[in-house]
Amino acid sequence: MFLENTVNHTEQFGWIEVICGSMFSGKTEELIRRLKRAKFAKQRVEIFKPTVDTRYDDEMVVSHDSNEIRSTPVPAAANIRLLANDVDVIGIDEAQFFDDEIVSVCNDLANRGIRVIIAGLDMDFKGNPFGPMPALMATAEYVTKVHAVCTHTGNLAHYSFRKANNDRLVLLGEVEQYEPLSRAAYYKALRKQQEEKGLPNPSKEDE
Repeated sequence: MFLENTVNHTEQFGWIEVICGSMFSGKTEELIRRLKRAKFAKQRVEIFKPTVDTRYDDEMVVSHDSNEIRSTPVPAAANIRLLANDVDVIGIDEAQFFDDEIVSVCNDLANRGIRVIIAGLDMDFKGNPFGPMPALMATAEYVTKVHAVCTHTGNLAHYSFRKANNDRLVLLGEVEQYEPLSRAAYYKALRKQQEEKGLPNPSKEDE
């Protein structure tokens, strides 16, 4: 069980926390909650997000239920290392969209005594590990996996199913493009979608 640390008086090194899950699982909401608690404790906090994330606001990190906190958009992970000065806590949202250097950046920051909190999708719409997230999860001291509720079954949702007919890996969107599905509902929807496209169905082995 995750025990949320808030201060780091005795150790030279910081640590990394990863919040992961499907779309609509509350990742950003949990990130904002932890960052606001740190701010309330008078800790120096900086928040970063990739410039590609402009769904709700160019600068604010905004959850699906409109909770928000101000951030600094950056085009690459290396920018975070340059901008993270005189801080106690760093938050990073939508980490899956960053380049692989985000892993070394987060480790460098933690080694400087900074608490690093990262939120991101662990799998893409195809059900594959997403970008640098697996390496971040392996490196982190704490990993919190959150779940949405499947829109078809009401069970815990682990997959982000893309309803839109678009195969680009990065496609920003909301409920019009995506829905959270359980494993069984995801592969059922995927088979139906591929039948409509005239493509072979995913085999049982893929499930």
